[in-house]
Amino acid sequence: MAKTTHIAIVSSPGFSHLVPIVEFTKRLINLHPNFHVTCIVPSLGSPQESSKAYLKTLPSNIDSIFLPPISKEKLPQGVVYPGLLIQYTVTLSLPSIHEVLKSLSSKAPLTALVVDVFAFQTLEFAKEFNSLSYFYFPSSAMTLSLTLHLPRLDEEVSGEYKDLKEPIKLPGCVPLLGVDLPAPTQNRSSEAYKSSLERAKAVSLADGIIMNTFLEMESGAIRALDEFGNGKIRFHPVGPITQKGSSNEVDECLRWLDRQPPCSVLYVSFGSGGTLSQQQINELAWGLELSCQRFLWVLRAPSNSSGAAYLENTNEDPLQFLPNGFLERTKEKGLVVPSWAPQVQVLNHKSVGGFLSHCGWNSVLESMQEGVPLITWPLFAEQKMNAVLLVVALKVALRPKFNEDGIVDKEEIAKVTKCLMVEEEGKGLRERINNLKDYAVNALRDGFSTQTLSKLASEWENFATITARSSAHVATTANTVKRPSAADELHLRGVRNLHRDQHVNNLRRLPLHERRRHR
Repeated sequence: MAKTTHIAIVSSPGFSHLVPIVEFTKRLINLHPNFHVTCIVPSLGSPQESSKAYLKTLPSNIDSIFLPPISKEKLPQGVVYPGLLIQYTVTLSLPSIHEVLKSLSSKAPLTALVVDVFAFQTLEFAKEFNSLSYFYFPSSAMTLSLTLHLPRLDEEVSGEYKDLKEPIKLPGCVPLLGVDLPAPTQNRSSEAYKSSLERAKAVSLADGIIMNTFLEMESGAIRALDEFGNGKIRFHPVGPITQKGSSNEVDECLRWLDRQPPCSVLYVSFGSGGTLSQQQINELAWGLELSCQRFLWVLRAPSNSSGAAYLENTNEDPLQFLPNGFLERTKEKGLVVPSWAPQVQVLNHKSVGGFLSHCGWNSVLESMQEGVPLITWPLFAEQKMNAVLLVVALKVALRPKFNEDGIVDKEEIAKVTKCLMVEEEGKGLRERINNLKDYAVNALRDGFSTQTLSKLASEWENFATITARSSAHVATTANTVKRPSAADELHLRGVRNLHRDQHVNNLRRLPLHERRRHR
């Protein structure tokens, strides 16, 4: 019987951060059942009901532990940016995280510690418990590239990035305007930026970085990351990994979709935390009506903070904030549902032909896996970078223009909606994203991503075996300690770099036509 290999993961607060790293562990367990995983989950206030319900569905070899919740009163006053709230919550949870890891390691050796990017401070604990350490990076390779190059940019660029006249050129990526960099970088004197810079510098502490992307989607960026790491940092693209919906779910909106023609409905959703202002809700409603296209809209109550619903939700009925008469006028073509819809099932439905999205990475991957082209509407975090990737690099999305007041007006909304749903340009976007869908299926079947995850699992198993063998050799007497054999000690040191060239070698093994396509 195979020996169990134990790993621990540390999530960040918020459902949309919990799901990606847990879905990674589910795929690991599915491919390698001899692993056992413990998920450590910090929370700001009481854990979200969605998080608790989700963790109850995990297989028996994945445990979960909710840490004592951090009271909002303990956080600095006036902090509104979601990323900074998350970072402070994790920082205050460090003593609890350490206690859990200490308890786990006392029962069985921990082979690896895998942490969300906001939990970077926990990497130091891996050394204490003789574990390998990994970042789980839940976004694009392009965003990871920016993270790794941010310390250099911070030294080389004077002034604000948003004021740069020339685009920023990251290796293997399309050029980026300063205004499209993640929200925390838009004010370099802010605490959010300082936290991002600290996080970027901490990446070098890890033994590797696990990425939720795949080769055919971001070949240039992935190849450039391997060159950047130069064997010192190893990169493991294992995606696209997304949450699978339940086939038993029968929601009102799914029944409504059953009655619509194929590929005729625009799905509108801003993720688990995105919100719009009252003015923007009005313009979006009028624009959808003006487009004369069918739509399914997941609506939240308005807020002037774009990420207001990220860590907490309001009990207000969002439908009351729609323009007068809108629901009655559009009842033949549209459906508005409050706060939530089963997104995976919606995107999988034959009636859905487009997705107006905030461009959170989970939503991007879900849309791509279902072959649904997008209208990008980034709100916060790295979502503008994701929009650039979709629109400029992959050419599977449209991006509406904001006016001088920061609003997308109804005419612009109607224009991009009709372009995506019924015009020739939309057909081209749909064809390209369906090609990506095929590549994604192959990556998860027996392609590059599956091979990468299997090699990573093999490395962890080897490390666990050698660590156990070394521990067995250590025999303490009154004044002497018998050290492991020289061969085992060499193996233990070398196993951390066992696969340092695996990605470069795999790229070289791609068929010639694939290598040409990625040039």
